Amino acid sequence: MFEVFSRSYYLGRLYVTPTDADRALMHSGQHERINEEVYATGDGVERLDAPLVMKLESRHFPVHGDESVPANTLALPAWLLDDTEVRNPPSLREVWLARRGRARQLLEFIGGSPAGGDTDSGSGFDPSDEYPNAGT
Repeated sequence: MFEVFSRSYYLGRLYVTPTDADRALMHSGQHERINEEVYATGDGVERLDAPLVMKLESRHFPVHGDESVPANTLALPAWLLDDTEVRNPPSLREVWLARRGRARQLLEFIGGSPAGGDTDSGSGFDPSDEYPNAGT
């Protein structure tokens, strides 16, 4: 589903579609699996429902799990979808998934709860984040 793109992001393709919810959503099973593979550190009991941080075009946003969303789909509320170039949803689009260190940095910036472990000096790069193909 996602492959390494850079030190800060994975790149994947998801169908982008509108939702009536007030936040971005994806299938809860995929959300949990990606959360475990990308954000979990393996140290003790960890939350697997913490938001994933994704980027579509130039906008970052937290993504939560929801069983009603089809697999391989990113459901965006109208206020978020209106700021994109998606005109005929569902539309297959490139989506960036922030790696653990970058996600922590972005969630702290937007006031969300941090996911995963610590980063090195706040650079957004976590040297222990070595997952080659997250969510595949």
